Amino acid sequence: MNLNNQKIINGLIIDPLIFTQKFVRACDVCICSGECCYYGVYTDKSEYEKIISKKDRILKSMDDSQTKIVEDWFEEEQEDNDFPSGIAVGTEVYNGKCVFLDKQGFCTLQKIAIEDGEDKWKYKPLYCILFPLVIFEGKLTIDDEHLERMHYCNKKENQVSTVFETCKNELKFLLGEKGFNELDEYRKEFLKLNIKENHEAA
Repeated sequence: MNLNNQKIINGLIIDPLIFTQKFVRACDVCICSGECCYYGVYTDKSEYEKIISKKDRILKSMDDSQTKIVEDWFEEEQEDNDFPSGIAVGTEVYNGKCVFLDKQGFCTLQKIAIEDGEDKWKYKPLYCILFPLVIFEGKLTIDDEHLERMHYCNKKENQVSTVFETCKNELKFLLGEKGFNELDEYRKEFLKLNIKENHEAA
């Protein structure tokens, strides 16, 4: 295996950085108040349409820190080839956080799914689910720019795991079981060869 060769799974180029980048052991909004959600997120047009179709249900679960004006929830559409539809729609920021983030740091989209007995990620945009992973120009990689803004996730003393280990469920959601198993095999090969090459260079 040559480290310079690109590994592609389900049409995505895999950045080996996801195997070595340090990260927190697990997400805990009780500690960070959902800080990664403060800046809003880009959704695929189909995700945007799904969210809007649930607007009445979403409104019922919003608190007084969130805007109830549906027209203020999203930015204008823009072209982006990293989204299945080719169209991205960003969520707006209100009161210093994503419009769907409540004052306790919980995502209203995830909250209504759980309350209604649905899969917790049924209405949640893919890029919210994946953080700190991101798909950029066809590559599955780390959202370095966003991660650097975090006050909890980005502190070295809190980074006791790797992105791969922390985000196994998210990676399975994105790639499916078969794709995830292929990714895990690639990870083992990558780390094994990386250790060998570092040893030879020492």
